[in-house]
Amino acid sequence: MVLEAAGTTNRLLGKGDISPVHETNAAGGAPFLLTCDHYGRALPHALGDLGVAERELTRHIAWDIGIAGVAERLAGTLDAHLIAQRYSRLVIDCNRPPGVGSSIPVISEATAIPRNEGISADERDARRREIFDPYHNRINAVIDARVHARRPTVLVALHSFTPVYAGVARPWHIGTLYHRDTVLPHLLLKHLRSESDLVVGDNEPYAVSDLTDYTIPVHGEARGLPNTGIEIRQDLITDQSGQQQWAERLARIFGEIETELKAEGLA
Repeated sequence: MVLEAAGTTNRLLGKGDISPVHETNAAGGAPFLLTCDHYGRALPHALGDLGVAERELTRHIAWDIGIAGVAERLAGTLDAHLIAQRYSRLVIDCNRPPGVGSSIPVISEATAIPRNEGISADERDARRREIFDPYHNRINAVIDARVHARRPTVLVALHSFTPVYAGVARPWHIGTLYHRDTVLPHLLLKHLRSESDLVVGDNEPYAVSDLTDYTIPVHGEARGLPNTGIEIRQDLITDQSGQQQWAERLARIFGEIETELKAEGLA
């Protein structure tokens, strides 16, 4: 790929490429701000297919399967603002600190990403500048506006995970992810565990850290917002029915949690 020159600035996205930022229900009245780092699997036209077979580009390595449908429905049911990112995590992972190896992976699980090998500093900068930065700048601007308006803000980062990883079945239906803030995650754990049909993960199948995550550490923890990550197992949300059921369940639970947060002065 040859990046287009725009003055002295190399550009990645061009005519026909979509905006990296997608929003739903921006005027939502709930205190919850929903984010979805791996909502989409779009690829910039200039990068082609990244040298990866189409069947690989529909797998979890490219995006969080099913979570887009849950996020859209949850935003509507909960009356919450959703900010999502449309490009594949294989172009640049918007939940990784820029510069770490997994930010622009050359291999994901066992799949090589040939187009990511040996890329120049200019191309890395273009991917960050045109995809990563607009998404996170938008989240930051929305939080700024809410703080200025003295609106409570509770950050919820939405993800999905594979039912089997490295040959090992994962038993959890849903997991909460957190690091420094334990108030909201523990409330969420309490409510999820009261649902008799769920196996709930406590920082499973992943845990949040400054080295492996970006959205929660930067937009939640660094700004002192109540925050949690949510991971839903993908086989439960591959179709619209599952997505709707999980959106309704989470909306009900977060409605109950909102009452508790208000009692603590956090929402």
